[in-house]
Amino acid sequence: YVPIAAGASLLSITVFMRCRGVECFPPILAEMANPLISSLEKLIGTPRDGALLRYSLGREYLKAGELERALGALREAVTRDPDYSAAWKQLGRALADAGRDAEALAAWNSGIEAAKRKGDRQAEKEMTVFARRLERNAAR
Repeated sequence: YVPIAAGASLLSITVFMRCRGVECFPPILAEMANPLISSLEKLIGTPRDGALLRYSLGREYLKAGELERALGALREAVTRDPDYSAAWKQLGRALADAGRDAEALAAWNSGIEAAKRKGDRQAEKEMTVFARRLERNAAR
């Protein structure tokens, strides 16, 4: 493809394709867009596969706009480590941003409990604020 051979950036290639009505994003470009996702996915099923890996994958999927994959990875993170308050917080945030308020509230409530068990007061406070804000907006 000429723009790639000419050293065009990923952004310019994407804009070029979309301006011509091409909505697909070829796998090669997806891998170029986020090589970190590729690297993290290679670790799945290895001894390094754990809650931190799944949390990191979830965050990267969110950055890439892949909500369902992100939610799956974040849910796997909290399944592997139910006391991982950062993963609960990110899961709640992703669900709330997707308009899935009841699920977000449940995630944050679980995260609040996890934070209490770990003594993570900052995460507990943050998720409490998020949950209250969500409940207040739902009451309107």
